[in-house]
Amino acid sequence: MTAPSSTPAPPSRGGRWIAHWDPENETFWRETGEKVAKRNLYFSVLSEHIGFSIWTMWSVLVLFMGPEYGLTPADKFLLTSMVTLVGAVVRVPYTFAVAIFGGRNWTIVSALLLLVPSVAAFVVMEPGTSFSTFLIVGLLAGVGGGNFASSMTNINAFFPLKQKGWALGLNAGGGNIGVPVIQLVALAIIGANAGPRVLLGIYIPLIVVAAVLAALFMDNIENVKNDTGAAKDAARDAHTWIMSFLYIGTFGSFIGYSFAFGQVLTNQFDRTPLQAAYVTFIGPLLGSLIRPVGGRLADKYGGARITLYNFVGMGVATAVLIVAAMQESLALFTVAFVVLFVLTGLGNGSTFKMIPGIFQNKALARGLEGEAAAAYGRRLSGASMGLIGAVGALGGVGINLAFRQSFISYGSGTGAFVAFLAFYVVCFVVTWAVYLRRTTRPTPLTTAASETKPQLSYAEV
Repeated sequence: MTAPSSTPAPPSRGGRWIAHWDPENETFWRETGEKVAKRNLYFSVLSEHIGFSIWTMWSVLVLFMGPEYGLTPADKFLLTSMVTLVGAVVRVPYTFAVAIFGGRNWTIVSALLLLVPSVAAFVVMEPGTSFSTFLIVGLLAGVGGGNFASSMTNINAFFPLKQKGWALGLNAGGGNIGVPVIQLVALAIIGANAGPRVLLGIYIPLIVVAAVLAALFMDNIENVKNDTGAAKDAARDAHTWIMSFLYIGTFGSFIGYSFAFGQVLTNQFDRTPLQAAYVTFIGPLLGSLIRPVGGRLADKYGGARITLYNFVGMGVATAVLIVAAMQESLALFTVAFVVLFVLTGLGNGSTFKMIPGIFQNKALARGLEGEAAAAYGRRLSGASMGLIGAVGALGGVGINLAFRQSFISYGSGTGAFVAFLAFYVVCFVVTWAVYLRRTTRPTPLTTAASETKPQLSYAEV
């Protein structure tokens, strides 16, 4: 079989457009596809990385906001909750933007949009600014959360199924690491007794650099189309909502804790902003670095199995946090929180690996095979990823609102941790019941058409 050409399409559309893309063809992948896909992956990671930094910059800006700003702990948790909410909501339109504008083109646009919240925060970040003004400017930072959805949709189209766990894990992990990086930069700035505008002054030129590099080195794939039918099919599929629920438990926890960790330390353990900043970056850093490992483990052992065991670990770590909080043990609390961060990152990789595998299995159950099965899987997994990513990010909203209510009601975050523990137990049960429990009841993978077709079990997705 002749490998499809990766020669750019006729210039009628303009820009760097690839006319044909067939990553499942091994000859094409070996000779042409892999090099191009990895180049796009690396620069996509850079832009998404900065997007995450801008999205979560208020997790560190609130540490600069001492008594002179006139904000209560509840105000700060509400502020970070609303930033998280916008970041979750914009993931849906960002998913469709890739097919409309092209992956490269939208990466440029989405990077430049980050200038809006950064410049706005630079202008208003001073004592005397009203809470409503901070809230409005904070909402603008939510656009950084959308970069994840468009980046994942774009990279999903570049890689073959057998490498999606690694590629999507690296893409997401490299983006997630934007959280601890901005926290590290903030640590240095707080330690130097510099103001928050210095932090923003560092990131504004970096945004421009990311946009320029995307323009120079990334590509658009011409056959990536928005399929409203696929979006409707994905929204009607129960697995989209089940995976959204599980992703609330993994990524929702990661982003929610990233926003809240510093505030919990300052409010519950009376840490100064500098003392909090010394440790807040460690959890997000390790959680980001471990995400590709979660994808790799899922590739090897099955995403459902890794996800199941991961929720066990998250439950244990949360139980330890509750004990540490009740005993007022800062050391145990910090260690348990960092371990929980690591597990959220591991689960992020394994859950996202499950998505393309699930829809590939459904293709096999329908009697499809070869490129037809791969195309069906890409169609529905690509459509579902934006929705799953958006719903999952809403978990970050819930976490910050839970902390806000817990501090209002009990003066500590312990009540919130009890709720989180119960939620992880439910996630464990759902993962086991849907994807690992042995049953003779007919499922989408045991139809007559699929009985004679080779296929993966759900435990392997």
